[in-house]
Amino acid sequence: MIKLFVSVFLLSSTFALAQNSNLTINVSNLKDNTGVLVAELYNSKENFLKKTYKTGASIIKANTALVQFTGIPTGEYTVLVYQDKNSNGKLDKYFIGMPKEPVACSNNAKGFMGPPKYEEAKFNIGTAETKIYIKMSTAH
Repeated sequence: MIKLFVSVFLLSSTFALAQNSNLTINVSNLKDNTGVLVAELYNSKENFLKKTYKTGASIIKANTALVQFTGIPTGEYTVLVYQDKNSNGKLDKYFIGMPKEPVACSNNAKGFMGPPKYEEAKFNIGTAETKIYIKMSTAH
């Protein structure tokens, strides 16, 4: 009886840990349809804006873009999106580190004299599909 209980417990624990979900990122307020929209997904506070967990890209139509990630483990994440206007595959920055291209974060978190804080940009991905909406900054 105990072996059966342990087996069922281990099986259900493994299933709970292995649950993945999908993330859809809807970005609006782009000034134009130039280049591509890039979304960088971060899976921890330590990696935020340093080491990307996953990257996706989408064409821009009617000043909006949609990026989807599939098979994302449940947990806490942040997203940075930017309009790669010259389609060179990277966020271009000025020599002082400020972005040259339009950029925004999950929860529409904004930084003051620097990037937004992790706590303001974080969100959770559960077992159901997660959809987030980001409004591109008009500063550029």
